[in-house]
Amino acid sequence: MSDMEEARARMIAKRFGGNAAGAATGGGGAPRRKKKTVHKSANSDDKKLNATLKKMGVSPIPGIEEVNLFQDDGNIVHFTNPKVQASLQSNTYVVSGNCETKAFQDLLPGILSQMGPESMEALRAMMSSMGADPAAAAAGGADDDDDIPDLVENFEDTANK
Repeated sequence: MSDMEEARARMIAKRFGGNAAGAATGGGGAPRRKKKTVHKSANSDDKKLNATLKKMGVSPIPGIEEVNLFQDDGNIVHFTNPKVQASLQSNTYVVSGNCETKAFQDLLPGILSQMGPESMEALRAMMSSMGADPAAAAAGGADDDDDIPDLVENFEDTANK
């Protein structure tokens, strides 16, 4: 009978990884799984964010066409047609939508009206690094008169004839 027991032990070791006492492989006598695995999705995060914003009392601000956030490195985070919400009590603004990170030079002509004093200093520094003199540009350039020829004749007399 000892040969039978040895054969049984070898079979159990081969099939169940050496646990002669028996391994829980599932089936009728196995314990039931107690916790179901929950997979998170992006929708649940959005719902939680919206619930938190609603608790803060943010209200939507309509009619904003673009939002520009100035970064310290000179880049600008540019939102086109964003959804803007604000809570004045907590001094909180929420800007959501598609954004692009753009260089300062890409938005330069239309962005001058949105710049504050610290951004104007950054603009002056950028102009000086490019080789332009910001004082001469602001004064209109006194040495530009050499390029304009002097008037030789009176155009008003010619126009009255």
